[in-house]
Amino acid sequence: MLAIARAVEAAAALSDYRRRVLSWAPLTAQHDPGPAGAFMGYDFHLGEEGPRLIEVNTNAGGAFLNAALARAQLDCCDDYPRPTWTEDFEAAVIAQFTSEWCAQRGSGRPDSIAIVDDQPTDQYLYPEFRLAQQLMHSNGIDTMILSPSDLKYKEHALYAGDKRIDLVYNRLVDFGLEAPEHAALRSAWLDDGAVITPNPFTHALFADKRNLAALADRSSLLDWGLAPEHADVLQRGVPRTVVVKASNADDLWQQRRRLFFKPVAGHGSKGAYRGSKLTKSTFARILDSDYVAQDYVPPSERLVLIDGEREMLKVDVRLYTYRGALLLAAARLYRGQTTNFRTPGGGFAPVLLKG
Repeated sequence: MLAIARAVEAAAALSDYRRRVLSWAPLTAQHDPGPAGAFMGYDFHLGEEGPRLIEVNTNAGGAFLNAALARAQLDCCDDYPRPTWTEDFEAAVIAQFTSEWCAQRGSGRPDSIAIVDDQPTDQYLYPEFRLAQQLMHSNGIDTMILSPSDLKYKEHALYAGDKRIDLVYNRLVDFGLEAPEHAALRSAWLDDGAVITPNPFTHALFADKRNLAALADRSSLLDWGLAPEHADVLQRGVPRTVVVKASNADDLWQQRRRLFFKPVAGHGSKGAYRGSKLTKSTFARILDSDYVAQDYVPPSERLVLIDGEREMLKVDVRLYTYRGALLLAAARLYRGQTTNFRTPGGGFAPVLLKG
């Protein structure tokens, strides 16, 4: 899985690949001040022929909760070696945000960080915002949890009240910062008034679902200069993906039972459909929207004990990375078409490495 993630990042460094994926990105994503993107998330299904990359996320949630979960789980699992991420996670997080700062500002580290999301206290993952805030505070960085409405952009700087914000840990799902209510953040981004990570450029480079079509195209990747060993890894690891268009609608409808349909800027499995469950009316809505169709890779399963009863739940695995280095690995257990946090006994789960 890590080899696949690194191959994706190698492809993303190619100028021809960048030209291709930025051609369908919003104007706000054409700006690149340097940061690589904090908490990259690579999501996998463990197929019969090995792991397959289902999608890439640039604001992958859950890392702080999963780090705490892994430490708690390992305390009672002596047969498993302790992964280095449980020991190094906090130091790696501070190093990550310092690196993001230096990529744009050159040296030093931020004095103040804002964790920003729409109505953050109402977010399902708000507890991890608090964990992140505590970690930053314990390392001497003043950290606030804010809504975009708390921010103002003035005199080439981003402010919350009278407090200047040096770096934004961006958890918004308005990936291009295009919404009117995000105007202050958008101005700070385009004017380099604050370091924003992840940001519209990194989302366009990695997480737009149309990019999976490019990453699955071995011939183009080789033409663009990707090393053959990386191209081979991506050929094995990225399911065939195509952009949904009117011109291929008939073929996709005929092939739908082996496909999975995803909105190009989707998040949290919203708007995603298993092709075998599609109705003609839903398919018509897909054709009127921006979607990709990906070869369906069945998830693996794990036997779990729920209220004394053994049940099989589906599994996907997420790697949290920064610049190709592993920060943390975690799993999600679920029942249904897509990952969710509603399945009894499901949700986040630790990944343990058997020695």
